[in-house]
Amino acid sequence: MKVIELIWEYRGFILGNIKREFQSKYRNSLLGVTWSVLNPLSMIVVYTVIFSQVMRAKLPGVDSQYAYSIYICAGILTWGLFSDLVLRSQNMFLDNANLIKKINFPKLCLPVTVIGSALVNFFIIFSLFTIFLIVTNDFPSLAYFSLIPVLIVMIILAMGIGIITGVLNVFFRDVGQFFGIVLQFWFWLTPIIYPATILPASIHPLMKINPMASVIDACQKILVSGVFPSWFGLIYPLSLGIILCFIGLHLFRKHIGEMVDEL
Repeated sequence: MKVIELIWEYRGFILGNIKREFQSKYRNSLLGVTWSVLNPLSMIVVYTVIFSQVMRAKLPGVDSQYAYSIYICAGILTWGLFSDLVLRSQNMFLDNANLIKKINFPKLCLPVTVIGSALVNFFIIFSLFTIFLIVTNDFPSLAYFSLIPVLIVMIILAMGIGIITGVLNVFFRDVGQFFGIVLQFWFWLTPIIYPATILPASIHPLMKINPMASVIDACQKILVSGVFPSWFGLIYPLSLGIILCFIGLHLFRKHIGEMVDEL
């Protein structure tokens, strides 16, 4: 409850940071915020045209001609939010160094700001994707709303990783560069643009270790097949995310004094 009260008390500070970050992203641009619509729209169009019209790609057991395009977009948009959260989090202390040193405020505001900023971008992109699903008659009905708990699980996991790497990145700047490479490998080791069914049986145990595999799979099943996810399969990424958040917050509290000096 104290955390919620703290966030509410500093809501103006948090919302102000989110607004400034969003505006600065498109400052000095002729089209401005329009780019936030054009970029995701172009991605949806490209994947739809290539996979549904040119390659005529199909998913087994799914009749929709746009099934494979939806499958890929669902995976990439979900992964995009995850990687955005992780990358923003691992740089949040460095990017806000002056703020941390000059202003006395609860440092919990920083990860909340990161989540808010990432969700603003995601909401714009996903709204366009949702319109696409409605127009093509592929909207997954009530199952669509089960995306909310799935995304909450993913946010917890991303923030756990992000806070840990964020603290380490203050002392060892190579951590941020290295984890950017890790994310690239992680992307290709997760069934995002290919179905898990094409993988050899020897690889399947590795997929169970990958916490993002079950999250991506849940989102794809919701959006492609319109079915509710396996909640049991989300216990692992949720548990891992909570553990990593506790570790990250412990590291932060233990080293905050040294971090201020290092910044």
